Amino acid sequence: MRLIQVADAVRYPRMTTEELRAAYLVETLFEPGCISTVYVDLDRTVIGSAVPLEKPLALETDPDLRAGYFTGRRELGVLNIGGPGAVEVNGRAYELENLDALYIGRGNEKVAFLSRSASAPAEFYLLSYPAHAVFPVARIDSRQAEPVILGSAETANHRKVTKLIHLEGARSCQLVMGFTQLSSGSVWNTMPPHTHMRRSEVYLYFNLALEDRVIHMMGPAHQTRHIVVANKQVVISPGWSIHAGVGTSNYSFCWGMGGENQVYSDMDAIAIADLL
Repeated sequence: MRLIQVADAVRYPRMTTEELRAAYLVETLFEPGCISTVYVDLDRTVIGSAVPLEKPLALETDPDLRAGYFTGRRELGVLNIGGPGAVEVNGRAYELENLDALYIGRGNEKVAFLSRSASAPAEFYLLSYPAHAVFPVARIDSRQAEPVILGSAETANHRKVTKLIHLEGARSCQLVMGFTQLSSGSVWNTMPPHTHMRRSEVYLYFNLALEDRVIHMMGPAHQTRHIVVANKQVVISPGWSIHAGVGTSNYSFCWGMGGENQVYSDMDAIAIADLL
């Protein structure tokens, strides 16, 4: 498990492009036949991926977690962005089609990932936070969730937001998770931007062509920076930072949050005209 120590708002203005990317971007995930994990000191977040091929992949604990098994003190959200697959929790299989999700609560010792076909493997995105309470395992069929439509074609940000793990859906201790799909011809996300000091957030950008990129904006409103992001890369966003972006084509992104407030609308909006 690789460790990322993010910079604070004091160090942030002096950072080079390379330093920004090292502190806030996870570039390498979704390696075929492997489970990859990254530990972020911000809210003790674990970001990861699992891409099983012919054989199942078992989720093991890491020495740095100091736990007997991965969910010994943690909860876990899983989103499948690949082909059909399944997640086994203590011997019970939960089938996940593309964009289906699974919530795994604290105390589930055995977790494994499987693909229905090695030629079109499942690609499981993993997001985990510490948990002080126990909630049951829940499978979320994204097609059964009621999406929220935001933005417009005129402002190039027409998008569909699907909530997966939240207060009115699959319950958790502190994890909030869902994904947003931009319509064809729309490229801007999360506009106008906002911050929320009650929780940090991570963005997984996906469904982006190999040659395309997203320009992810971050930082305080008066001192913004950007990170150029490719397909299946993750940006880490502290509570003091905005998180918005524009792509060279339409795309999707999974948003996930951990912190003290699970209310989805808990945001401190910032006017576009106030960005510098």
